[in-house]
Amino acid sequence: MASSSTSTAQAGPAEGDPAPDFSMPASGGRRVSLEALKGQPFLLYFYPKADTPGCTRQACGLQEALPQLGRLGLTVIGVSPDRLPAIEKFAAKYGLEFPLASDEDHRVAEAYGVWVRKSMYGKTYMGMERSSFLIGADGRVARVWRKVKPEAHAAQVMEAAKALG
Repeated sequence: MASSSTSTAQAGPAEGDPAPDFSMPASGGRRVSLEALKGQPFLLYFYPKADTPGCTRQACGLQEALPQLGRLGLTVIGVSPDRLPAIEKFAAKYGLEFPLASDEDHRVAEAYGVWVRKSMYGKTYMGMERSSFLIGADGRVARVWRKVKPEAHAAQVMEAAKALG
């Protein structure tokens, strides 16, 4: 898939900033929110579309690392603009145990600065930038990854989560 991603000035939180508030429906009949995660570290990762090659590699890598991340006290939450039925199907197909949230109206993606102008084959459109935010137990952004490489991401998250202490 030949795509290049460009964006106008990226808004969204920087390292050290308070994490923007969110509340979204998620796979398995769950709901994820900043309020419910208060006092615990978590990874909020944004991916463009369920069950596509890059998103599948990223999700499966995080699923594989989940036991180790859990030992570090880290919760993982995936976010895409997909509707819940597509998200549920994706989670079931790959046995993804962590919540995958639906941000259909892009409100959360916009708050995190990851709903961006993209271009593919000469056409421009708005879409989700593959980005992740590691939020510390204090509710502040500890680490930001933009334009994530799916294959390497779980290892990057593991190192950063260890550094949280």
